[in-house]
This record gives sequence, C-alpha cells and structure tokens, in this order.
Amino acid sequence: MLKLTIKPGEYLLIGDDIKLVFAGGSSKNLRILVDAPKQYNIVRSEALASYGMAADPGNEVRYYPDKGISAEAQEKIKSILMAERKRIRREERAAAR
Repeated sequence: MLKLTIKPGEYLLIGDDIKLVFAGGSSKNLRILVDAPKQYNIVRSEALASYGMAADPGNEVRYYPDKGISAEAQEKIKSILMAERKRIRREERAAAR
C-alpha cells in the first residue's frame, strides 16, 4: 500500500487512463474526483457492505447516472468556481508583492 500526502488540486495518475483528483476535505472527510473509463467498476466499500458483497470480480454493483442537474444549478456552480478562482488570483498577487 502506498501512503501519500497531497494538497487540494493535486492529482494521482494510475496507469494511462485513471486520474484521482484531491478536491479537499476535512479531518473526517476526503473529497476525491475519479476520472476513469466506463469499463472500470468504481464502488465505495460502504456500498459493497450495504449489498453484503465483497470486492471480488463478479460482485460489481451497477450505478446508473443521474439525468443531470438543472441549468440554474449549473450557473450557480459556475459562479462559485469563478469567485473562487478570482479569490485565489488575488491571494497569489498579494503574496507576490
């Protein structure tokens, strides 16, 4: 097992086609984004346990994607991300002075 310390925004590459992005977190929670081809079955251990399954081949739990989020929610997310980027740029400029 590999133990790493990474900062929010940093990522790990697994092979040529899997990317894990650390999106932040707290002392009790970790948020990661997983970018992987659809042929990989990615399931949380808690989900497997709730189905009474072990993480073995053939015990795949299938999830179906949500239909998506509303245009209003997408705009809200964009505005939050833009505000965060602006804040980071201001902090970087202030630190450079």
